[in-house]
Amino acid sequence: MTLTILNDYCLSFKGALKEYPFDDTTAVYKVGNKIFALIDEERNPPRINLKCDPYYARELRELYENVTAGYHMNKKHWNTIICDRNLEDALILGWIDDSYELVYKGLSQKMKAFISNS
Repeated sequence: MTLTILNDYCLSFKGALKEYPFDDTTAVYKVGNKIFALIDEERNPPRINLKCDPYYARELRELYENVTAGYHMNKKHWNTIICDRNLEDALILGWIDDSYELVYKGLSQKMKAFISNS
């Protein structure tokens, strides 16, 4: 999985924005002003932090060596994924989908309407 694919996929979601609030190399992807992904752009292979259901997050960490508790994030709700050849791209893209949906579902109706009309 390349950085370009990760970036393009995160930006493909309705209302998704990319910012650099922490430093020049940590891309932060938001929907409705809430973070759903962070990518360390200096790492090779890329590493992405994704929001996750707490029980599923723990399960993924047990199943996959490349999935760890979220670096610099709430370890209960976030995972860090090392995006190398040990994980299928479809898995990673599915986890990005899940992260976006978790964040989007938590937005207010007003914000969802704003995003839908953008």
